[in-house]
Amino acid sequence: MNRTPPSDLTPARAFSIVAAMCIAQVLGMLGVFAFPALLPHFIHLWDLTNSQAGWISGIYFVGYSIAVPVLTSLTDRIDSRKIYIASCCVGVISNIGFGVFSQGFWSALIFRALCGLSLAGTFIPGLKALVDRLEIRYLPRTISFYTACFGLGMSISFYYAGVIFKWLGWKPVFFTAAASSGIALIICLMILAPKPVEKSKSSLRGILSTLNFKPVWQNYPARTYIIAYMCHMWEMFAARSWMVAFLAYAVSLQAYPTPFMAPTTVMAVAGIFGMIASIFFGELAVKFGRRRIVSIVMTISGLFGLSLGFLVDLPFPALVCLCIGYTIFFQGDSAAIHAGVITAANPDRRGATMALQSLAGFMAASLSPIAVGFILDLTGGGNSTISWGLTFGAMSISAFLGLFLLFKTQNKDNA
Repeated sequence: MNRTPPSDLTPARAFSIVAAMCIAQVLGMLGVFAFPALLPHFIHLWDLTNSQAGWISGIYFVGYSIAVPVLTSLTDRIDSRKIYIASCCVGVISNIGFGVFSQGFWSALIFRALCGLSLAGTFIPGLKALVDRLEIRYLPRTISFYTACFGLGMSISFYYAGVIFKWLGWKPVFFTAAASSGIALIICLMILAPKPVEKSKSSLRGILSTLNFKPVWQNYPARTYIIAYMCHMWEMFAARSWMVAFLAYAVSLQAYPTPFMAPTTVMAVAGIFGMIASIFFGELAVKFGRRRIVSIVMTISGLFGLSLGFLVDLPFPALVCLCIGYTIFFQGDSAAIHAGVITAANPDRRGATMALQSLAGFMAASLSPIAVGFILDLTGGGNSTISWGLTFGAMSISAFLGLFLLFKTQNKDNA
């Protein structure tokens, strides 16, 4: 049954709902990269190997991937608002737990996995809550802005972690993330009215039927963009997880080791550019075709990644510009891919389609930081140009894989 949006929703009201949920999403994401932003510190503090550090970074997205197929699929049968609120509570508890109880590899692993579970119940369910409450004419730009705010949340996560760590230490970084999740919960309660669900959909049998992903996978256009999303997420989260460490190593090679911009600040600025790029390329995709724009962006991103690691000894300002450029392209196809998935989905299985997209994408996101950590250890611990060159090559190869798959499916479409 197709969704029937409220007929009295004015443009101003629609804008206020979208803006409020975008703000809530950014606030709820402050803890996402709190650990990767402080990676050099934790490696030293807990005597971690690069592989262990990669596991702690990646386990966040393992927790996300385990929870997201269930939580997002349930949005077809349960009001997304309820899932969002419960997940904000998990975000509060898990971030406080990390700050209070984490003392090394295993304890950090547990609480970061719980933090990932919180994101699983807020990011895509939050988007589904908007989709359920807005008329279809508002959806293309809503998707672009909401998904772009995911990038903004990542950027602010890096920046605030670096600033608070500098003045207060690492524990308040996670306490602040917990407080922000609490604010996101309050915003959701205030801005989203409860949405009744048909009794037949909320039955146990109806709920269990949402976990059947076979019809979603058989939807060929949606499947194409889901696979592209996996490639996008592998590259983006590997780069996001390790670029601070890369920049820290670059600083150590400089004649003047005090940089004009801290690595965490670089990542924050780069993420803002990436957010703008996501909106921009999303608009271009509507005008010139999603497949074409996504293919162009993936090609440039892959070329950036193949070269960036080998340029670590460049003057730091030049390297910062290259990192920002790389971020623009590895993040730039996000909105276009999300819109491709949602518009290709069957309306009655939109939640399940978004769940499968998130499951596939964040499984890739969870594995890539771990894989990069292993490559760093195998190639000398990230203490040489060749080590970082091979590492960034492993990140960016997925862009070319995504490009290949898009061309392959395009040829199949034309056959």
